[in-house]
Amino acid sequence: MKPLPASATALPFTVGDAPVLVSHALCPYVQRASIVLAEKGVAFQRVDIDLAHKPDWFTALSPLGKTPMLLLREGDGVTALFESAVICDYLDETRAPALHPAAPLARARHRAWVEVASATLNTIWQLYTARDDAAFDTARRALRQRAVQLDAELAARGPGPWFAGAAFSLVDAAFAPVWRYFEVIDPIIDTGVFAELPQLAAWRDALARRGSVREAVRSDYPQRLREFIVRQGGVLGQRAQALAV
Repeated sequence: MKPLPASATALPFTVGDAPVLVSHALCPYVQRASIVLAEKGVAFQRVDIDLAHKPDWFTALSPLGKTPMLLLREGDGVTALFESAVICDYLDETRAPALHPAAPLARARHRAWVEVASATLNTIWQLYTARDDAAFDTARRALRQRAVQLDAELAARGPGPWFAGAAFSLVDAAFAPVWRYFEVIDPIIDTGVFAELPQLAAWRDALARRGSVREAVRSDYPQRLREFIVRQGGVLGQRAQALAV
């Protein structure tokens, strides 16, 4: 965490009792933090920035230059907390209800699955930036393998609707933005990633209907994501552009 002076004069907004979630409209990691804040009933202010033109106050506070960043009032000062996994863990340790299991081993395993969600997001990035059919198919097959793995994991865990069963967890918050991508991708091209995977399909559907998940993005998110994919100039973007003609 990085403390600001009491005046916090560099910020173009005020950080009061409600934390400020510094965001980018399309960032899946911001969605994680937003979902966790909502699940815990924490009122917060959301401030979107343009990552292509980062404001000076943001680069001064974010060592990696990435969103999300959570700004918290501490006494007369403000503290900046960065990295989504750290933000979510901090919120889970300080705000009820707990979204990680209480048992240390189970909690560690859940944290490991959060990392799997991050790895899956990286593969999705490879999918929508692939410039040729071979690269696209490599990413598609990797996502299919991940989907099969998760379907088997869910089946082994027993009845849902969530990753750990009856209780919504940080793993659910981490994977919800992953599956949201396919609400835009599926109408463009049939990847076959989710074919005949009933456990995963049920989980995806439950997450899509969760209030905290729905509210983690703005209403224009699908259109903005589609436009972003087109701008990448890859196989998926070319297909999306052709469908729009």
